[in-house]
Amino acid sequence: MPGELGVWLFILGDMMVFALFFCTFMYYRGLDSASFRAGQAQLNRNLGVLNTFLLLTSSWLVALAVQAVRKRQADRAPLLFGAAGVCACGFITVKVFEYSAKLQAGITPASSDFFLYYYVFTGIHLLHVVVGLALLVWLTLRSRHENESLSELSLYESGASYWHMVDLLWVVLFPLIYLMK
Repeated sequence: MPGELGVWLFILGDMMVFALFFCTFMYYRGLDSASFRAGQAQLNRNLGVLNTFLLLTSSWLVALAVQAVRKRQADRAPLLFGAAGVCACGFITVKVFEYSAKLQAGITPASSDFFLYYYVFTGIHLLHVVVGLALLVWLTLRSRHENESLSELSLYESGASYWHMVDLLWVVLFPLIYLMK
């Protein structure tokens, strides 16, 4: 198993919490599907698709970066971790733009149950992205020092595992909130 056991326990716990979020969303959606569809119709699916692309690309870059660390390609690893960080910044920028547009249109968490869940669940996910971005910056800086960092593969694998979890959570959130009819 790549990475540290403690990171995997955290990931498992975090995914269980999100599974509860998903079940809660589905339950309340079932109680008021018309309101949830109306809220969903006000979302910009193109921005959701763009964010999905950014996170999938970043996960691919992180996988390549870990592979570069394994192959002791110290010149390549920081570039790949950095590029993944740029994708994370892109995700954050798109999400801030999306939230701003909703708030300017008067759509707040108090607008409906759908938007309460939208803001809470995507906001918690956004917090995970921000933490992941900090982790990617740290991995970028650490991977620049070949002698010090390339020998500690489990640190890179743990960081990558966290980042892949963030991506996986979005891969579930996106269709659940933006696409599901």
